[in-house]
Amino acid sequence: MKPQLPVGPNQARIDLLQSVTGALMALFLIVHIHFESSILLGKDAFFAVVQILEGGLFTDDGLGRMWVTRVFSGFMLLLFIAHAAAALRRFPTRYRHWKALRQQMSVVKHGDTQLWFWQMLTGFLLFFLVSVHLFTMLLNPEIGPHYSAARVVHEHAWLLYLLLLPAVVFHAMIGLYRVSLKWGVVANRSRAKKVALFMCAYLMLMGLASLLGYVAIGLDLPLNFEPFGPAH
Repeated sequence: MKPQLPVGPNQARIDLLQSVTGALMALFLIVHIHFESSILLGKDAFFAVVQILEGGLFTDDGLGRMWVTRVFSGFMLLLFIAHAAAALRRFPTRYRHWKALRQQMSVVKHGDTQLWFWQMLTGFLLFFLVSVHLFTMLLNPEIGPHYSAARVVHEHAWLLYLLLLPAVVFHAMIGLYRVSLKWGVVANRSRAKKVALFMCAYLMLMGLASLLGYVAIGLDLPLNFEPFGPAH
């Protein structure tokens, strides 16, 4: 069972902050995985999506600007820090707390408590994995069929994404499930859990398919590759 904390105005505000930032990042994840999956439609499709997201509709040449990715990555990093800071108070901080939690879970087989426990563990992993990903995008915001594929293959980012994908998908979808129940967005717990687990499987499959798409492109790229552009 989750540790019970005293309820007060400050605690309520922190709960709200955790819920809002978590929900925003979970919804962004859904959009982000679909955006990444455009690579499955070909290089041209992914390139076109990148230009739109980087503000190409507002430029004379129709091409996006990389600084847009950098600014948005910085915003997501701040959102992530706020969420992590709000969530840290839920983590057991001493070994005896972990031991008591594990003993209770072995006796009381409660499904939502099990989900919360694994969400807590994935949250701990994401503290490192998401930080690496966002700092990478801040320092190297180049996105495109060749840039992204080279990052996956030549810079061995496939290993990061292979760890990040299941952790972030599970954490985000179970988080949405718990937030929707906590704030009364949905009332049917069983149906909401089924939707959350379906979304986990769906996003995992789409994410893995996209990753394989980048790997296939990256394996054919030389080290001194040319950026993909409309002339290709």
